[in-house]
Amino acid sequence: MKDFLVTITTTIPDGTDPAEVDRRRAAEKVRARELAATGRLYRIWRPAGEKRSIGIWRGEDEADLRGNVLGTLPLWPWMSAEIVELESHPNDPVLNQW
Repeated sequence: MKDFLVTITTTIPDGTDPAEVDRRRAAEKVRARELAATGRLYRIWRPAGEKRSIGIWRGEDEADLRGNVLGTLPLWPWMSAEIVELESHPNDPVLNQW
């Protein structure tokens, strides 16, 4: 499994029924918990004062991440994502117990 840094911005289309937005947000919370439980969503943050999210997600490759992980999010049709594959750094303090 590879790690990816994913920045997601959600844009709700104009004219969307607020009840539909609420329904999808509630379902998004459930799905995020499921993905976290399976190790696909490792960590997620929101930059202070912003509506976008930045997270560490896991997938076999970018296609798997887009199709089988992010693509299962209820808000995905309204999301844009920047995905960057990560690799270990030789100075990572977790890997190097100095």
